Amino acid sequence: MKTVTLYDTTLRDGTQSQEVSLSVLDKIAVAEKLDDFGIHYIEGGYPGSNPKDKEFFERARKIRWKNSTVCAFGMTRRVGKKVDEDANMKALVGAGTPVITVVGKSWDFHVTEALRTTLEENLRAVKETVAYLKRHTGKVFFDAEHFFDGYKLNPKYAMKVLEAAVDSGSDCLVLCDTNGGGLPSEIARIVKEVRKATAIPLGIHTHNDGEMAVANSLAAVENGATQVQGTINGYGERCGNANLCSIIPNLQLKMGREVIPRGRMKNLSALSRYVAEVANMGRWIHQPYVGEAAFAHKGGMHVSAIRRHPRTYEHVEPEVVGNRRRVLISDLAGRSNILSKIQEQGLKFRSGDPGTEKILEEIKELEHKGYQFEAADASFELLARRAVGEHKPFFELKGFRVIDEKRSEREDPIAEATIMIDVDGKVEHTAALGNGPVNAMDHALRKALEKFYPEVSEVTLLDYKVRVIQQGGTGSSVRVLIRSGDKESTWGTVGVSHNIIEASWQALVDSIRFKLWRTRLAEGGEQGE
Repeated sequence: MKTVTLYDTTLRDGTQSQEVSLSVLDKIAVAEKLDDFGIHYIEGGYPGSNPKDKEFFERARKIRWKNSTVCAFGMTRRVGKKVDEDANMKALVGAGTPVITVVGKSWDFHVTEALRTTLEENLRAVKETVAYLKRHTGKVFFDAEHFFDGYKLNPKYAMKVLEAAVDSGSDCLVLCDTNGGGLPSEIARIVKEVRKATAIPLGIHTHNDGEMAVANSLAAVENGATQVQGTINGYGERCGNANLCSIIPNLQLKMGREVIPRGRMKNLSALSRYVAEVANMGRWIHQPYVGEAAFAHKGGMHVSAIRRHPRTYEHVEPEVVGNRRRVLISDLAGRSNILSKIQEQGLKFRSGDPGTEKILEEIKELEHKGYQFEAADASFELLARRAVGEHKPFFELKGFRVIDEKRSEREDPIAEATIMIDVDGKVEHTAALGNGPVNAMDHALRKALEKFYPEVSEVTLLDYKVRVIQQGGTGSSVRVLIRSGDKESTWGTVGVSHNIIEASWQALVDSIRFKLWRTRLAEGGEQGE
C-alpha cells in the first residue's frame, strides 16, 4: 500500500476563515487531538506575524508529540533585504520546530504585481530563504504559491521557482492552487509533468473556490503527490481549504493509500465534531462521511433496502468513520422507516404489529399539521412509547401564564412566567423571570420540577429555532425546534401551534420528559404506568 503523508493547516490556514478564531489554548487542544488521530504534520501558525502564534510554539516545544511533527510557517525573505537580517526569518528559526514550511511566489504575474519586484529577485529570495532555513532546521517544505495559475501562463518560470527551491535544499515541493480555480484534469496533467521533471517529493495544497479542492487533491495524489495539505472540516479563507475529513477516507478506503492506522479511522467523525466545537462553528450536517446526515435515510424504499443490506444505499459502513446510520421519520415514511427507527430506539415491534400502523398514521397526521421529526428524535421516541403503552408523563400541566412587559422605549422588556403542575397528586405553583417569554417559561418549569426530579438541572437548552410553516401574517402556524443536552448527549424536540408560546411549551416539555425517561431507564426504574 502506497503511503501518503497528511499535513494539517487548520491552525493557520483554517483560522483565516472569517468565522474562525482560536485562542492559544484552543490551538493546543486541537493540535493534541490531531496528534492522537495520527496526522503526520501540524502547521501551528506564522510565528513572525503575531504574539499568539509565537506563544503557541513556545507551548508546543514542551509537549511530547506521539504521532505528529509540528511545523512553523512563513514567507520568503522580504524583497531587497538580506535573509539573515530579516526578522521573520529569525522568528521562524526561533520557533524551534523540526520542519519549517515557507511559501514563495511561483506565478510571474504575482511577482511583478503583488511583490512589485523582478523575476530574478524573486528567484534569489527563494534560494536564499530555503538555504538559510535549511541550515537552521531539519526539513524545509517549499509551498509554491499560485503554482497552477503560474504554470498555465508561464510554465518555464514556474519550474524555475521549483528548481531554485530544490537547489537550495527543499525536502518537499508543495504545489498550490491558491485561488482555488483549478479543475481535476488540469491538476492531474500539471502534477504529472512536474513529477517527470524532478525526483523531490511533491505535495498538494488546494482551495475550494470552485468546489474542487478534494477532487483536485485526489487527482494530484493519483499523479504523484505524496503529501496532502488541508484542514479539518475544510475551514479556510473565502470558500475554504481542502477538507481532510473527506480526503482521508477517500485516500485510504477508496484509493488504497495508507494515511493513518486503520484503527484510528473510526475517530474521524469525533475529530470533526471536536474541532467544530472548539472553533464554535455549527456543524455541516450534510458533510460527507462525518456529517449527521451522511448516512441518514428518509425514503421508505431506501430504508426497506438497507434493512436487507446496507450496501444498497451506503458507499461505506458508517461505523468505519465513527458515524452511525440514521432513519428519518417523515410523511415520506413507510413501515420500514418506522420499524428501523423503533429498533434504533430499543423498542420491540414486529412487522405487522398494529402499533406500527398506529405510529405511521399519527406521524402522517402530525406532519400534515407541520411537525417534522428528522431533527426531533426525542419527540419521536416519546410518541412511539405512547403507542406501545410505555409512556410515563412524570407531571401534568394545570396551567401556565406568560407576561411580556415593556415599560418604556429605553428599557428592555421584562418576561415572567407562572406555571402550575401536578406531580403524583402534589401541585406545585411557581413563577420565574427570563430574558424572553420562552426563557422565562423554561426557568419556571425547571423551578417547579427540580424538587421532584433533581436531574432536570442537568439539562441545558442548546439551540432554539422558529420557522413559519403556514403563511398567514401574524396568525401563521409556527414550528419550534429545540436542541437540548446534558453531560452525555444531545436530543431534539418539536412543537407546532398558531401560538409560538404553545409550540415552545410542547418542545420544552418533550425535552424534559425525554431526560426523565432516559434517566429512569438508565437506573432500571419505572417503565411506565
